[in-house]
Amino acid sequence: MKKLLPLMKKYLALAIFSPIFMILEVFGDILIPYLMSLIVDVGIASQDSNYIVKIGIYMILVALLAMIFGVTSSFFGARAGYGFASEIRQKTFEKIQSFSFANLDNFSVSSLITRLTNDCNTIGMVTMMSLRMAIRAPFMLIFALIMAFRINSSLARVFLIALPVLAIVISLVLMKARPLFLMMQKRVDSVNATIQENLTAIRVVKSFNRQEFEEAKFKERNDNLMGTALKAISLIIILMPAFNVVVYSTIIAVLWFGGQQISIGSMGGGELISFITYNTQILMSLMMISMYFMQLLRGSASVTRINEVLSTESEITEIQNPIKIINDNSVSFDNVSFCYPRSNERTLKNISFDISSGETLGIIGSTGSSKSTLVQLLPRLYDVSEGSIKVGGVDVRDYDVEALRDHVAFVLQNNNLFSGTIRENIAYGKLDATKDEIIAAAKAANAHDFISSLPDKYETYIGERGAKLSGGQKQRISIARMFLKNPPVLILDEATSSLDNNSEAIIQKSIEELSKNRTTFIIAHRLATIKKAKRIIVLTENGIEEEGSHKKLIEKKGLYYDLYSSQFGMGFTA
Repeated sequence: MKKLLPLMKKYLALAIFSPIFMILEVFGDILIPYLMSLIVDVGIASQDSNYIVKIGIYMILVALLAMIFGVTSSFFGARAGYGFASEIRQKTFEKIQSFSFANLDNFSVSSLITRLTNDCNTIGMVTMMSLRMAIRAPFMLIFALIMAFRINSSLARVFLIALPVLAIVISLVLMKARPLFLMMQKRVDSVNATIQENLTAIRVVKSFNRQEFEEAKFKERNDNLMGTALKAISLIIILMPAFNVVVYSTIIAVLWFGGQQISIGSMGGGELISFITYNTQILMSLMMISMYFMQLLRGSASVTRINEVLSTESEITEIQNPIKIINDNSVSFDNVSFCYPRSNERTLKNISFDISSGETLGIIGSTGSSKSTLVQLLPRLYDVSEGSIKVGGVDVRDYDVEALRDHVAFVLQNNNLFSGTIRENIAYGKLDATKDEIIAAAKAANAHDFISSLPDKYETYIGERGAKLSGGQKQRISIARMFLKNPPVLILDEATSSLDNNSEAIIQKSIEELSKNRTTFIIAHRLATIKKAKRIIVLTENGIEEEGSHKKLIEKKGLYYDLYSSQFGMGFTA
């Protein structure tokens, strides 16, 4: 918790006052049984109705004050606890945003979602309990013990047996429960992973009619979670019978020995009633402490999981005083090799080429030749393992990461749109864009006509991931977003491969317009897409196999020639 406590600063005053008001409530709860004993032993014994009324009024006032203190403590505790959880969630989300792709490869998406939701909520609950229950229970235990010994020290010795017995039982249960709570969090991750995967690919599931298969897979993971939860809950259930046995045994012992003392006149009836109340408060306090520690175990597991995220350093680091201005759009790869983290296998080997500012480079290669990985190194989504990449003659590692990524933009095969309006999605490339700028970007991307035909035009809500739009429409909005951002360096990664011929023709016009006067990388399987590129490289698992213009590569009759022949037939013209 030491790493997380600074995030409580905003709620420090609430975190201080919540325990104070809780202690005041405890004072009220402790005082009421004492006042009750006075009514029985003094008021009723002497038949003094005025005394009974006076003490009764005191009891009502004390009860009202205790209620006010308790409500205030609960309000402050809830605000501090869940406010603290909100700060942790925000900090964790910001940390995730700083992760490189290599960092994200280490955490599953479902696990990160669980940490941001379930784990943060658990920490908020435990924090609230720490400010209330963890204060109330010990103070109630101590003050009730003091009052019990003050009333009858010989009778209070019964706690010397009851308290150790309960403490031993609670300790054994907590020791068994801790690993189960840790396992529960992993089971929740597993269930969330299944849900996310299924909902993301629900169209594939239905098209292959695999609902029963998915249901069976979910049932297995759901049952595993249920089984682990039941084991943990079963241990908690054991506490209640053990607690009741000790409580009722203690009450019987108090009534037995207390009754004997009343019969010989060494103890009043009111004192016995208040003693039994204090007995219940003492044992209830111990039960509350056990429940708190049970939640604390869950909280400790959640804190560990949150700290795993917060303590993970991004694979992408910046030098001190990085360069923030990029004056030249030329790009140079110098003997670049790359291995994924925790792997010794080089997926890219000795890649070298230069691109002048404004030049277009076509990249083709077989599946597994790491074409996408190659271009992801440019904006430092990953860092090179060997060699260097330079933009404008400067190593990309010497630039400010934010400035570098503002300089480079992607148009992908499946660009993500966000739930919201078309206007909001286009403006994602420039949040302060005017309406005219957004329309101009849409026109440049050949998207304005179809947007204007929609009932709400640019204010049309497109649903999650643009579910209400066709593939071509989503792609044109993505390209409009890039026009608005106006990046000097553009990366097109299979931007049209999933579209039909008509949509591809429209998108291709948009891409040609977008690529003008920009340093452009085009990754494509359809070789007609890169035919006009000034230079083309053919990438294989061994590195760059061929390099040159379309015409030169055709004349060479090597790998590029074979690929082009397979797509267009042997009767094509260069």
